[in-house]
Amino acid sequence: MLDTDEFTATALAEAVGLAPTVLQRRFRARFGLTPAEYLAQRKLGTLKTALREGLDVSAALYDAGYGSPSRVYEAGAAKLGMTPARYRAGGAGEDIRWSIVATALGPALVAATARGVCAIELGDDEDALARKLRDEFPQAALSRVDAGRDEFLAPRVRAVAEALAGGSARLRNRDAASTQTPTLPVDLIGTAFQKRVWDALMKIPPGETRSYAELAADLGAPNAARAVASACAHNRVAIVVPCHRVIRGDGSLGGYRWGLPMKRMLLEREAAV
Repeated sequence: MLDTDEFTATALAEAVGLAPTVLQRRFRARFGLTPAEYLAQRKLGTLKTALREGLDVSAALYDAGYGSPSRVYEAGAAKLGMTPARYRAGGAGEDIRWSIVATALGPALVAATARGVCAIELGDDEDALARKLRDEFPQAALSRVDAGRDEFLAPRVRAVAEALAGGSARLRNRDAASTQTPTLPVDLIGTAFQKRVWDALMKIPPGETRSYAELAADLGAPNAARAVASACAHNRVAIVVPCHRVIRGDGSLGGYRWGLPMKRMLLEREAAV
């Protein structure tokens, strides 16, 4: 496998007979990321698979194409959301506090690492919500706490409850919303492209929508509408990462992880503010 220390856009461009700038432009338009980002994503995927299958951490790093352990800790650990060893162990050593709280949208599971909120799941079945979290981090130190008493989770839960109640739409200035960074820290774990999509979602002002194609074009990847839709479907942080603001080009709602009635209600509520 080609190591990132050896990989350059110029080398790839020479291999396919294109100018580097042309290659970069065409590759990003087709896949939504640069060749280097694509390679990094593939390597990270190989690493995650090997770790999940129980391969020794050092062997997994080198088999995935990382020239040294420091390379994955510089780039890969941030995408994993934890060190490779902890990811291999299903989140062993990771502390995640969570609670299920009543909100304006019904029961919500709110979970957070030390870096920020990593999941906001909606649903009436509290056992199912808890299972989703356990499936994601089967070996993590999952601590269910009283959201009203826990000093760490309490302020985060209050901010989530405010967002789910529509408070963020009322409090933020719409003209500034497109560039405003959310005040609620989030810990978004995903691929490079997914993170680009999620970041773009948080810049869509309340009361506005974008089509999947429009969002893809905004990201410089006009042919990546399906990849944008997939990233929306994999968003685990409801409302705060507002994937409900993305619809189909014909104006229909498209899909939504938490159900189309919920998506319709959210859009109608924000449009009325």
